[in-house]
Amino acid sequence: MEADEKQIAAGAGDPQHSAAGMTTRVVKGSLWTLLGQVAPLAVSLAATPFTIRLLGAEGYGVLILVGLIPAYLAFADFGMSLASTRFASEAFGRGDRKEEAAVIRTAIAVALSVCVPVALGLITFAPQIISLFAVPESLFAEAAAALRITAVTFVVGILCGILNTPQLARLRMDLNTLINAGTRIAGLIATPIAIYLGYGIDGVATVLLCAAVMNLAGHIFFSGRLLPELFGLGISREKLRPLLIFGGGLVVSSVAAVGLVNAEKGILAAVVSASALAHYTVAFTVAMMMTLFAGSMIQSLIPAFSQLQGDEARERLNGLFERGVRLSMIWAVPAMVFLGVTAKPFFTIWAGEEFGRESTLPLYLLLGGLLFNIIAYLPHAAILAAGRSDALAKLYWIELLPYAAAVWLLASRYGAAGAAAAWSLRVIVDTFLQFYLAIRLGGITFRPRFPLGWLLGVAAAALPAVSLLYNNAYTLFPLLAVLLGLAIYAAMTLRTLLTPEERTWLTARISRLTRRAT
Repeated sequence: MEADEKQIAAGAGDPQHSAAGMTTRVVKGSLWTLLGQVAPLAVSLAATPFTIRLLGAEGYGVLILVGLIPAYLAFADFGMSLASTRFASEAFGRGDRKEEAAVIRTAIAVALSVCVPVALGLITFAPQIISLFAVPESLFAEAAAALRITAVTFVVGILCGILNTPQLARLRMDLNTLINAGTRIAGLIATPIAIYLGYGIDGVATVLLCAAVMNLAGHIFFSGRLLPELFGLGISREKLRPLLIFGGGLVVSSVAAVGLVNAEKGILAAVVSASALAHYTVAFTVAMMMTLFAGSMIQSLIPAFSQLQGDEARERLNGLFERGVRLSMIWAVPAMVFLGVTAKPFFTIWAGEEFGRESTLPLYLLLGGLLFNIIAYLPHAAILAAGRSDALAKLYWIELLPYAAAVWLLASRYGAAGAAAAWSLRVIVDTFLQFYLAIRLGGITFRPRFPLGWLLGVAAAALPAVSLLYNNAYTLFPLLAVLLGLAIYAAMTLRTLLTPEERTWLTARISRLTRRAT
């Protein structure tokens, strides 16, 4: 660990070394983060059908709702998770371990002063909060008890998001991934077991609390190994004000962002039913698999972009940004084709005929927005790295009311499909606006490039899939046509969208892997 730390610190002081090492560390960190998302997802795909069948659609919808309510209050960490990473990473780059540790302790103190009162409010008013939603009377008591337990989990999760800072500052995504993924997988496996043993929704909440405590213990242990000064006393008075200013901007944006991310789910439960929420959530969960790699990059991109804010590093900043956008464009198309083609049979086999019937159309509608959403991670990271969380706050608040109105109108008329359509429309508009802000405020110079050959490859991949879905013809010939279209897309992408240097690197990498396999 100490050797890795010295190497990173040395790279931070050497521009050439940093330029070469930054991309490598970002890629490695992204892949580790991706693994940390894929592994629990695979376990979730196996465990969720048992949970759905044991609880039923209504019970599963209530379980989702209980976990969703604290998500609306994610701002209660006062932005300290990201603020801690940003300011502690700066201190680590200067080699000031004492300040790094003091920043983390200060962030913990600020977060606890906000989130503990919020959690106490959830515990005290749990029955009144549950009564706001269409929860069946037979499940009301369980839901209220589960919400109280989830409130404690909420506080523990906030502490985990700050105490992993030494790992993030050093780009030790391997440690962060193993801790987060390991405890999450344990919770996922234990969930259907708890229900089978008769513990119900409140039993599931207890299981997830235990997993969160294990997660916290892991972060304390490994972060303490990386930064022994973490266990000292005292806070950083000098960094308290910058932390509060930065965190305050994040809170203002997060309040609106939480509504934007979750509004359609809460409104759907309020104006339709818990079953409709379950149908939508299953579609949304599967659709979000498209964001796994883009989401895994942002944890590494924010500190990477933050280190490239000077004028002398502007070219590297724009190069990293442009490469990330192209990479997202490359894999988005085949991912959409795959999810679209497999959606209905997958839902039917995985969750039952009801979900195959009710969740497929919402997924199709979500995919349109997701094509833009996965690219929006890049400008989002650039805006935050530039310290302009205030711009995101203004954007999110401007979007919130029109979005809520659109969700209410479309969901009340078209149910889960209406909620999905509203989400996609909002995400498309948001993506264009975030690119505008990244260019104007984040120092980004970006000129989108859509070669004709690549566009033809997109058409070759999309048309057979659309034809298969329209005719509902899951026979050998249409499936082979889809595979052929994807092969044409891959060839055209390799030829027109990748740079010569990238094609050389990719060819060498494939050749190396082939030699190892043989």
